[in-house]
Amino acid sequence: MILILCLLNHDHNYNFHSKRVGVIIALWVAKILISTVISIEIATRAADAFTRLYYTTYDSPTRVDDLPKFYRSSSTLTWNGNPCQGAEGVKKLIQDMPSTKHEVQSYDCHPIPGSQPPSLLVTVSGNVTHGRGPAGNPVSTPIKSVDGQPRVFFQSFMLVPDPTAPVVKAGEVAKYYVDADAMRFVG
Repeated sequence: MILILCLLNHDHNYNFHSKRVGVIIALWVAKILISTVISIEIATRAADAFTRLYYTTYDSPTRVDDLPKFYRSSSTLTWNGNPCQGAEGVKKLIQDMPSTKHEVQSYDCHPIPGSQPPSLLVTVSGNVTHGRGPAGNPVSTPIKSVDGQPRVFFQSFMLVPDPTAPVVKAGEVAKYYVDADAMRFVG
């Protein structure tokens, strides 16, 4: 900001107009900073709500019907290298999958500038167990088998504001859908 004021006043003649322009620029910069802080706060709340709801839904007995509601027909998903398209692709993927139990270890969120509310890049890491866990495996299951064992996963989502959702008031979390999703087993 000081650099801007110096450039505006390159002749070092601090007249009333120069000071007024400097104040206007300072207020504009402050508005951008406040807007950024608010966007980050709202994005963090949205990511927290999304992460809790998404994995609770994923682990529920009704996931085949409920999880596809997070996606649209244009959404893309890559599940451990296998591509799926849209809500129907998600439904087909999970209907043959055993039950799951996710334990989210951490998540992060970055608002993507360009729209208001901003799109969000959400990254999540944790553990997931498919099936009933090690105790639920048949006795014949080899000890080193990954079936029923917790596996480390990393998942990234591009969340986009849902244009069909009701308009939110200032300070409220917008309604988002999953535009792109990539999940990969790490271990």
